[in-house]
Amino acid sequence: MKEKIFIIDGNSLTVENSIEIVKNNRTIALNKSSIEKIKASRKLVKRWIEQKEVVYGINTGFGEFKDVIISPEDTEKLQRNLILSHSAGVGKYIPDIIVRLMLLFRINSLAKGYSGVRLELINFLIDVFNSNIIPLVPSQGSVGSSGDLAPLSHMALTYIGEGYSKFNGRILESKTALSRCGLKPIRLSSKEGLALTNGTQMMSAYICKAIYDSNYLSRLADISASVSVEASRGTSKAFSDILQKARPHKGQIQTAKNLRRLLSGSEIMKSHEECGKVQDAYSIRCIPQVHGAVKDTIEYCRQVLEVEINSATDNPLIFPEIDEHIEGGNFHGEPVALIADFLGIAVSELGSISERRVARLVDGSLSGLPRFLTENGGINSGLMIAQYTAASLVSENKVLSHPASVDSIPTSANQEDHNSMGSIGARKCLSIVNNVKKTIAIEFLCALQGISLLRPLKAGKGVEQVYKIIRKHIKKLDDDRNVSEEINKMMAIIYDENFLNQIEKISGKIE
Repeated sequence: MKEKIFIIDGNSLTVENSIEIVKNNRTIALNKSSIEKIKASRKLVKRWIEQKEVVYGINTGFGEFKDVIISPEDTEKLQRNLILSHSAGVGKYIPDIIVRLMLLFRINSLAKGYSGVRLELINFLIDVFNSNIIPLVPSQGSVGSSGDLAPLSHMALTYIGEGYSKFNGRILESKTALSRCGLKPIRLSSKEGLALTNGTQMMSAYICKAIYDSNYLSRLADISASVSVEASRGTSKAFSDILQKARPHKGQIQTAKNLRRLLSGSEIMKSHEECGKVQDAYSIRCIPQVHGAVKDTIEYCRQVLEVEINSATDNPLIFPEIDEHIEGGNFHGEPVALIADFLGIAVSELGSISERRVARLVDGSLSGLPRFLTENGGINSGLMIAQYTAASLVSENKVLSHPASVDSIPTSANQEDHNSMGSIGARKCLSIVNNVKKTIAIEFLCALQGISLLRPLKAGKGVEQVYKIIRKHIKKLDDDRNVSEEINKMMAIIYDENFLNQIEKISGKIE
């Protein structure tokens, strides 16, 4: 059955519904109230043009050329030249899902009715989106103020029939891709080139995907940690509800609750109740405090991002209710730049503490398990190098976690003298998330091997369910195998959306 059309109104996008729209190729359409707002602001722009009122970007040059007045007959050329000249990006192309999010967010921003563009332009963008034409957009070139100028300009090349786009998996000239969908390149009118290129949609798209993935990853990290707790023969005492409520951070309470559910009924824990160990190492004992803080950070970043993707971010903005245009700085990426850095730092901590648990598991003197989790060490190296890989990923994230937003470099002859670097922060944030995904997969691999070495004792009901699901596809390591293939298999299992559902059927909701 065809998915219901999603109505764009400039106010209703969330992280979840945005990802769902692009992943499932949902059709979008404009809200009626948005149409009226768009028409009202465009009517005002037309009046100013007729009255020869000087308005930035409508009848002036851009940036340092703000004082150059443009004649009416050159308006179309001005807007087209803006797209061509600002398409100066370099580097690898932005992933398709990110480009789709960029276009969705740009449409949503224009739908607020403050940009002064024609309804015809927005309807054209919707047609491009619904046709699943994906512009080829280089990933490098934005400093994150005046918006993501270069990336958004490359995206706009498609609309005017320039550059290249992807359609049905093939790279075509944009005019050819448009033609195959029954579309013709659009001729830009006053303000429209500027409205297409001023905005934070590139950095917002990356962070939307990073937040979406991080939300799942934070729950998955609780599960991998619970398996490590069992394999390390740790105690669940530090996860008690009364302890968390003495320091009632929401994420900490949620994580501890998840751990209690996953570890409930553990034979392994019962077997070492009298072992004499007073308390576990921080990477075990402080899972609620560390994972919980990451959860809280993800939630904060979500709140900021959802304000941003439902905002008008170009310049100038048109306000029919007060009959004015206001030249301002809503395109400045600082809000997104800061959460990009914050989210990257937070998620990297999930990887950092996960790697420490892996290191303890492979160290026989700490875990009490066979060294490197192999029963025939010497001829076998077991999971020795899996920990190296985790350490490498964590170390890479230490470099990537250096904030981009603390830097600024002036552009446009010092007219644009403070830039957010949000696009750089956003790109590296998603890289951090992807590195942590791999680190968590390595933790699952090592911790489940530890559980196998403790058989016939059974783990808690949630951990036991994890064991059953994964052991259907990845068997206990008796003799050395290609570890890279094992990690890739693990990635495919744990990042399948059904994985979490299967565990929750036994353990209850993992928040």
